Amino acid sequence: MKKRWIGAFAGGSVIGALGGLIGLGGAEFRLPLLIGPFGFAALQAVILNKAMSLVVVASALPFRAAAVPFADVGAHWPIIVNLLGGSLLGAWFGAGWATKLSSRNLYRVIAVLLVVIAGVLMFGHNPATTGALVTGMMQAIAGVIAGFAIGVVAALLGVAGGELLIPTLILLFGVDIKLAGSLSLAVSLPTMLVGFARYSQDKSFAVLRENTGFATVMAIGSIVGSFVGGWLLGIVPSGILIPLLVAILLLSAAKVWRHK
Repeated sequence: MKKRWIGAFAGGSVIGALGGLIGLGGAEFRLPLLIGPFGFAALQAVILNKAMSLVVVASALPFRAAAVPFADVGAHWPIIVNLLGGSLLGAWFGAGWATKLSSRNLYRVIAVLLVVIAGVLMFGHNPATTGALVTGMMQAIAGVIAGFAIGVVAALLGVAGGELLIPTLILLFGVDIKLAGSLSLAVSLPTMLVGFARYSQDKSFAVLRENTGFATVMAIGSIVGSFVGGWLLGIVPSGILIPLLVAILLLSAAKVWRHK
């Protein structure tokens, strides 16, 4: 039990640091850890993952405020509302679909989505991108559609969706990469709460009550990690970090796909 809790704290800390640094919930990296070394079933892992991602997202946003002030985030509230218009609905539907899939199929869906996210992260996470792809009504419609798709993915994986939100914010709205990280957290938090509420109606939600100590230790580690990640913001160059994260995602996808 002691080793398990030490592992939970260490894993939470490292993944929380990644989340705080980039503007993610870190769930894509936590999910294979919960399924593999800690031995949780797919849906249980997704629910635990969602809870830990909520902790990281809620703590990372204020920890990043030194580099990205709340005023800058608030000034872009129309973008947040635009994406939330689709992501909240997508999160509700995605969580419902996840509870109906068998463990084997959910493992496969998770693995495929991890590969897709890796591709988006590699090709869409371009700090040099400037300007929005579209403007006006087309931008608003595209924002709702993108938000819905991201909400579905976020609910299926129990993730914050930052790997998809950040490229969307950069490419669709022409937002700076650092600001995009904080905006993604602002969109992720209510989106994840909707998915979490939907999961609470399934019997697998009991995994949180049955593993209170484990979840608490991992949550504490996640908060410590997100603080470190927020402090590191702007120090670690994305040119080095992004390929590393993509490699981790692809490795994680392979492990989850083979899991029985």
